[in-house]
This record gives sequence, structure tokens and C-alpha cells, in this order.
Amino acid sequence: MKKLIGNDWDQILAPVFESEDYRNLHNFLKEEYSTKQIYPDMYHIFTAFKLTPFDKTKVVILGQDPYHNPGQANGMSFSVMPGTTLPPSLRNIYKELYDDVGARPVNHGYLKKWADQGVLLLNAVLTVPYGHANGHQGKGWEKLTDEAIKKLSDRGKVVFILWGKFAQNKIPLIDQSKNFIIKSSHPSPFSADRGFFGSRPFSRCNQALINFGETPIDWQLPETVTQQDLA
Repeated sequence: MKKLIGNDWDQILAPVFESEDYRNLHNFLKEEYSTKQIYPDMYHIFTAFKLTPFDKTKVVILGQDPYHNPGQANGMSFSVMPGTTLPPSLRNIYKELYDDVGARPVNHGYLKKWADQGVLLLNAVLTVPYGHANGHQGKGWEKLTDEAIKKLSDRGKVVFILWGKFAQNKIPLIDQSKNFIIKSSHPSPFSADRGFFGSRPFSRCNQALINFGETPIDWQLPETVTQQDLA
């Protein structure tokens, strides 16, 4: 069995990792990484899975694909490396976070504290070429990430936070009798005023976790990120 992640996700996703489709994706990525600037770096492709094992996942925040500019992507959806300017969507997430649960905005966008508590910060596509959003869409990642969503759905007691149409297209993969879905418009500046602001996803998520008998998430991020915090 391939051990690409280093925790129980390897077994959960083994059928995908051992498939011809994944071999094709792997060969495609080898060529892409050797000839282009691809994000995140190859050592951080599976960071979301590494930080949040299958049996510890309580929440999924689903993004589309990584940030495509230098120094941003770190393998977690919506998260950026410390020292990077906050992307507009993340600034809006912080605004709603404060309005919803009173969590103070911080001056970095490194979301590892959420991942450590069981929030799987999953992008549907795990790599992207420099400056080309969605550039690796349809190359094979969706089979892996769809399988992850389906396995979590089958296990149950997961809160799926789905912002925007792209994420909400994954709803057919989720058994709503066993899980809880929170959906709204995307936090992007283009759509945040159309239902994201005021949607209270963080408090609703915590109430759903309590209803499942799970510990709620402490959404307050640390003021600073130390070297030890970096994944």
C-alpha cells in the first residue's frame, strides 16, 4: 500500500492511489513540477490530509484549488503562509468569524490551528500552475478528493462547510441523514454580500458538533506563528 500521507488516510484512499487514474495523474505532475512553477511545493500537496487524519476529521471546509501566486499556497484550503498578504476571501472569512463568534482577526492567514482540531481544509484540486487558477482541474485530483468526501460522509457526524456553487456541487456525495451541511455564497469580494456575511457558519458548525456529541472548534487563531507551528 502506498504511504503518501502517513496516517489512516493512506488506507482510506488506497483504492485511488493504486488506480491507473492516479498513476496518470502522478506522471502528469512529475512533468508539470519539472517544467513549470507549481503550487504548493510537492512536499505540501497532502498537508491537509497529514494534519487532519480521517478518524479525527469533524469538519470539512472545501475550497476549489490552491492559491496560484508565489508564497501563498501551503496545502490547506483558504490558508496562506505566514508573512503573506491576506487574500480578500480570507479577510472576509475573518470578518464573519469576528461577527459570528467574536474571534479576533489576526494579521496572518495560517490556519493550522483549525486543522489540528479536526477541520479538514480540503481543496478539490490539490495543485495549480503559477498564475493559472483551475489549471489542474480535470487532471485527476477530483477522483481522490471526491473519494475522501464520500468516505467521511459514510462514516458520518461530519460538518461540511460549502461556500459557493463549486463546493455545493459536491452535495450529492454527502449523506445528509448522517452529516450536517452549511452552505452560503463564497467569501470572495464578488459574492460575500450575497449571503456569506451573516451566515454564521462557525457558530452553526459548533452547534452541529455539540449535537453530534463532539467537542466544538476553538476558532480563535494565535496572534503569531512560530517556527514550530509550521507544517
